Amino acid sequence: MAFLFHPFHKIPLIVQTVPRLSLQLTLPNSLTLLRILLTPAFVFLLLSGEATALQLSLAVFVIAALTDWYDGWAARRWGSITRWGKFLDPLADKILSSAALLAYVSLGLVDAWMVWIVIARDFLITGLRSYAEYLDRPIVTSKSAQAKTFGQFIVIYYILILYVARTIPPVYNEFGSTIDTLMNPDVLFGMMLVVTLSTVGTGILYLIDNRTFIREISEGKAIGGS
Repeated sequence: MAFLFHPFHKIPLIVQTVPRLSLQLTLPNSLTLLRILLTPAFVFLLLSGEATALQLSLAVFVIAALTDWYDGWAARRWGSITRWGKFLDPLADKILSSAALLAYVSLGLVDAWMVWIVIARDFLITGLRSYAEYLDRPIVTSKSAQAKTFGQFIVIYYILILYVARTIPPVYNEFGSTIDTLMNPDVLFGMMLVVTLSTVGTGILYLIDNRTFIREISEGKAIGGS
């Protein structure tokens, strides 16, 4: 029973240090935050149903997408790559692309089940990458995953540009039949199916390639250094 009277202040404590992320409002990080803030504005304009607002939604989306290119360029140009930026940048991309796809579902342009598969996979993998970055064990994006993301944004742009083109009378009067053909539900279904299959495929590859790290997380062993 002597242990009941043992002075607790003499018992050594084992403290595991976990790296901290502090937000640094560098230009690249500010642009990343701007991309997140522009996302609800884009969705609001796209779903408004008013021609001018729809046209503005395309401009807002392009500006938001350009911040993705420019924040990466600025970070490399001025050497201001931060752990916070590496944590937030892919998340901002997924927020923007997911919001666009959900808006398309609301407009009846694409099937919800495919969009939810894409979103679930994207946020699962982005969460895994972000946690790995937090632990200072970054996961390198594979070429196949980069190609998947590129293809996904191509489809998003394809649908958005054609959908907005319908609201511009001179354009639609001239190319209306072509636009309607390109926006045929079967065409959009096929494109989204390719995106969905590639999304699932690259997600599985991510999990296989990082199975050791995932096992460490499940066993509580993935602890980062300070």
